[in-house]
Amino acid sequence: MSLTRRWLDPLRSRWLLQRPIRQPRLSAHAGRHALTVFIRLDDVYSYLLVQILAKLDSLLIARMRPFKIIISTQAARPPKSLTPEQWLRYTHHDAAVLAHQHRFVFQENYIAPDAGQMAQGLEILRLTPLKGADFLHLLQNVFHMVWQGQSGKLALLHQMALQRTTTTEQTASLSEVEFTDEPLAEAYITYDGRRYLAIDDFLRLTRRLNQQQLLTSEPVFLINHVEWGEHLVNDPVLLADIQAMRPILKFYGALEDPFTYLLLRYLQQEMVGYYNVKIKFFPLPYQGRDRFDWRLAQRLAKRIDVPFSPFCRPDEAGVMAMAKTLTSLKHEPRMNRALELLESVWSQGSDMAFTPHFSKVLPDVAVSDAASTLVWLNRNQKGADALGVPDLPAFVLRVGGRRHVFCSLYRVWQVETLLSAALEDVE
Repeated sequence: MSLTRRWLDPLRSRWLLQRPIRQPRLSAHAGRHALTVFIRLDDVYSYLLVQILAKLDSLLIARMRPFKIIISTQAARPPKSLTPEQWLRYTHHDAAVLAHQHRFVFQENYIAPDAGQMAQGLEILRLTPLKGADFLHLLQNVFHMVWQGQSGKLALLHQMALQRTTTTEQTASLSEVEFTDEPLAEAYITYDGRRYLAIDDFLRLTRRLNQQQLLTSEPVFLINHVEWGEHLVNDPVLLADIQAMRPILKFYGALEDPFTYLLLRYLQQEMVGYYNVKIKFFPLPYQGRDRFDWRLAQRLAKRIDVPFSPFCRPDEAGVMAMAKTLTSLKHEPRMNRALELLESVWSQGSDMAFTPHFSKVLPDVAVSDAASTLVWLNRNQKGADALGVPDLPAFVLRVGGRRHVFCSLYRVWQVETLLSAALEDVE
C-alpha cells in the first residue's frame, strides 16, 4: 500500500463515520424496472422460491405485473471448494433448515429430479397456454411433482400438454416466460440492476418494493425470520437453562473479509454475555477476499451499530501481521485481540502491514514467527474445509450434545434458533 493511502485512509474513515446520515428517498424511477426471476427445476432454492411467487405477484401493482421468469436448463458448477456430492448434500440440508424455519415444503430426503423428470417438467411448462397467476400455480405444482417423485401425476400432465393444441396466440402470451441453456447456480431475482438471492434476500426485495409503493398491501413473508439483535429466549428461567449448557461456537473466518469483523463483533455483543456462548475464533490464511458487497456490509454495520468504513482492506502482508499476534493466544484473548485489530482496520483505516499503524494499536505485544503462524493458519484451513460448506465465515455450534454446521452471514440467525431448540431437547 502506498504511503499516500496509509496517510489518507484514516482521514477518509474518520470523515465517513462522522458525516450525517441521509434519510432514504423514494426513487423517481420506482416502478420503471421489471422484476426478473431466474430459476432451475433441479435447484433447491428455486423450489422454495416458487412457493411464494404467486403471493408476490398478487401484491404487485398493475404496472409491475407480470414479472418475467427465466428457466435455466443447466446447472452451474458447484463452488470450487466442494465436490458435486458435497454441494448437493449441503444445499439439501440448507433447504430443509429454511423450510422448517419458514414453513416451506421441503424435506432433506427428497431426491433431486432426474433427467427424464426434468425433460417432462420443462416440456409441460413450455407447452402450457397459462399465464400470470395460473402459470405460477402450475410452476409450483410441477416443482412439487419432480421433487416429490410424483411420476404418475407428472406423466399424466405431460401427456395432456402434448395433446393440447397450442395456437400462435397462446404461444405469444408466454413472452413473460423464457427458457435458456445459460448455467444457473441458484435461484435469484433481479430488479433495478441489483440481484436478490432466493431466499436470503427476498425480504430485502419486498421491503424495497414496499418502500417504493409498488405493492398493494403490506408484504408478509418469512414470518419466522430472526432479525439482527433479536433474542428468541427472554424468560429468565429458560435463559438460565441455555446458559447452563455452555454452548460453544467455532468461527472460521478470513481476516481480510469485513464480514468476519462485523459478525465476530455482533456475536460478541449479542451471544457471549446473553447466552453464555463461548466463541472459538479460527483465523484462516489469506483468501484474497478483497472484493465484497459494500452496500451489504454498510447495511449490516448499521443494523448492528458497528462503525465501519471500507477504505483500508488488508492485503496478504496485513493478514500475516495480524495472525502473528494471535497464534499463541487462547480462545477468549484471541477473539478480543482479533476484534481490536480488525476494528482498527475497518473503523479507523489502519494498515496492519505498516509498522507505525500496527504499533499504535498494539505497542508492546508478543509476535510469533511466520513459519509457525503459517502452520497454524493452514491447520485452521483444514478444519474449515472439513466442514463441507461453500462460503465463509463458517460456523460449528455445539449445544445440548448436538453439533450444527452452517455458514455465511445469511445463516447467523441459526445460532438463535438452535439455542432455542436446544431447550426442547432438554424437556
